[in-house]
This record gives sequence, C-alpha cells and structure tokens, in this order.
Amino acid sequence: MTILLLGSGGREHAFAWKMLQSSKCSQLFVAPGNAGTATIATNIAINPTDFEAIKQFVLAKKVEMVVVGPEDPLVHGIYDFFGNDADLKDIPVIGPSQEGAKLEGSKEYAKEFLIKHQIPTAAYASFTAETVEEGFAFLETLSPPYVLKADGLAAGKGVVILADLSEAKNELKSMLVDQKFGNASAKVVIEEFLDGIELSCFVLTDGKNYKILPTAKDYKRIGEGDTGLNTGGMGAVSPVSFADAALMEKIETRIVIPTINGLQEDGIVYKGFIFIGLINVKGEPMVIEYNVRMGDPETEVVLPRIQSDLVVLFQAVAEEKLNTISLQIDQRSAATIMLVSGGYPENFEKGKVISGIETVTDSLVFHAGTKIENNTIVSNGGRVLAVTSFGIDFDEAIKKSYQNIAKLNFDKMYYRKDIGFDL
Repeated sequence: MTILLLGSGGREHAFAWKMLQSSKCSQLFVAPGNAGTATIATNIAINPTDFEAIKQFVLAKKVEMVVVGPEDPLVHGIYDFFGNDADLKDIPVIGPSQEGAKLEGSKEYAKEFLIKHQIPTAAYASFTAETVEEGFAFLETLSPPYVLKADGLAAGKGVVILADLSEAKNELKSMLVDQKFGNASAKVVIEEFLDGIELSCFVLTDGKNYKILPTAKDYKRIGEGDTGLNTGGMGAVSPVSFADAALMEKIETRIVIPTINGLQEDGIVYKGFIFIGLINVKGEPMVIEYNVRMGDPETEVVLPRIQSDLVVLFQAVAEEKLNTISLQIDQRSAATIMLVSGGYPENFEKGKVISGIETVTDSLVFHAGTKIENNTIVSNGGRVLAVTSFGIDFDEAIKKSYQNIAKLNFDKMYYRKDIGFDL
C-alpha cells in the first residue's frame, strides 16, 4: 500500500525505517521529512498542518493510509478532516480525533480527564492572566519545588520547575501576563511536585483494544546530571530497569485500562498512540502528562525493539482489531544519544556540514534536524541526529552509541555523555 507519513524529526525517520520493513508498504511519502527520510522514502514539501494540500496529494497519489508523527496536525484535527470529507473518509488516519488530541493540546483538559476517571495524578489548579493573584495565593499553599505548565503546546518547553516561591510567582506572571509562551500560556496549570523517577509508557490503541509497547526513559535537560534548560530530549533508554512486573501491573490496571475505558465512556474516538508520562513515587505510578503521539527521542529506542510488522499493527488499529495481533518485542536493550547544535535549546546555527554517517557500524543513525543542500547533508535544527544501538543491557547499548558518535562530526556538535547515569 501507499502510505503518507507526516513530520520531519527523528521520530519520523524511525517510523519510516520501521514501516519500510513491512511487505505491505510498497511506497512511502514523508511530508516534509528530512535528509534521513530522503534516503529511504520520498520527501514531499507539504506542511503537516496544510490539510488542503495533504488532501490534494493523497488523492493524486492514491495514498491508502496516513500516519501522523507530531502533535500539531492532531491538535488541529486532521483525523476529523479526513473523516468528514467524502473523498477521504475511507482512508485511515493513525492518530486520535481532535477531541482525543486535547489530552496533549490542553494540560487542563488532561487533568480534568485524569481526575474524572480516578487515574492517579498530582493535585492541581489552573489560572489565567485575570486570576494571576489567585495563582500567587495557590503557590503559597504548596511546598517547594513549584511546577508550572503552559496549558497549550509549547514544543516540549512549557514546563517550569522552580525551588523558590518568589521565582515561581515571577515565572507565573511571565507566562500569563507577559505571554512568555504566547497563546500556549494564556492559561497555566500549577501542580504539586511529585518526587520520584520518571518513565514513559507507550500504548497503541484502536479505541477499544490496546497494546503496551516497550517502556522508555528520556533525558530532557541539556546539561549532564540533568541540569540546565529543558530540551526536546537528549537521549533515551529502553526498557526501563526499574519497571518490573509489579510496577507494570500497577501501570496497566490503574492507568492504562482506566484511560482506555475513559476514552470510551467520554465517546472520544482514538486510533493511535498514547504516550503516558509517568513518575514512580515509592513504587506507586502517577501520571504527569499525556501526549497523543510517540515521544522523540523515545521512538528511536522503542520502535527498533518492536519485531512485529508495524503496518499490520496500524491496519489492525484502523479496523479496531488490535486484539487479534500479537506484539513481538526484542528482549535486548536499546539506547539512543542525541547530537545537538551548539547553543541549543537557545540560539543555534543551522547549515553545518555533517560528516561520518556512512562510517557508523552496528548502530542506527536517525536524522532529526537535517536537510540536503548541494548534495551534502547539513544541520537544520536544534536536535540533529540520534544514534541508537542495541546491547544485552542498556550499559552495552549506550557504550556502542558513544563509540559510533566518535565517528560523527559537525561544527559545535554537542551531546550529553551521561545518558543512563541515574539507572
């Protein structure tokens, strides 16, 4: 079948790599893609939120399935756009409806869903510019550190954790009154801080049935020891060593099943991935957030561990027959390390020539922010490449990734040398 994949990051390169292993995928287009997807699929210069352009392309090329990588098209309602169009309604879209995408599109909506369906999460309250003084008062009732979350999409950078009360108040004012994150912080959710270790649980669902994919843990901070500014992610490992059978049983019974049941009870159409950001508080899993797509760079360690045919899984999602498919998982560990542009996540330069990719052995190189310029691969974003390796444990996988990173180079290249340090 002919498939269109939307997105341009490391996640999408990993999806493309995995889907092309399927005998069912005869042709793959990626919109807009990157230098990595260009080497294995056909890139199309279409913005993933330009639904009219996507429609024309899908009809012209007889596309039979659309797989959505990033959150923006989902929050903007691409699933509903296809479902409500007579020419497109029979083409499956892998991703939730616009209502389902609110689980990521609005932190407040997600918290209301969690509380309604009695899924364990931190206590919270939400505020706007008009109620900023009430926000200050709410902060005073909490113990530090203070967690502030922009309600809307802020490219993974809308969460701030501060230890000082006056700093937290200033940050709240900056987000609400000064619009630090634009419309994304027109409303801010303040949460109680949960002390524990984080992990990501990925679920693929057809709205009724579900499969729990391999767990992963990512590293958000730019600096070693998890210090400095938040990023889109500096690396990831899978599986998570502390996610034993007892914890996974709690996650499934207390979080995954109530989430799927909650979607059905609320009449929310959901055919895609649910990325549940969790924190393990003294052996008790609690939900930090929902995302409505796969994480990045977690995708780069989760998908390589899935041995089942991904296109067959997607077909089962579209047909609500996910319960008929068995999920095969590679028992080895995987680790990915992100190579980023100097200055990221603040100001950085693009267009740096990348060398050494062809010399990498026994590791996968997924392109995140790259493009082809004059037949040369150059950097085109903050996060540039993800180097993924397998090992008998995550120590061996990490070591292999670092050995191959030594073969890669671009001007001002930076990466964390301590991925997995806390495990």
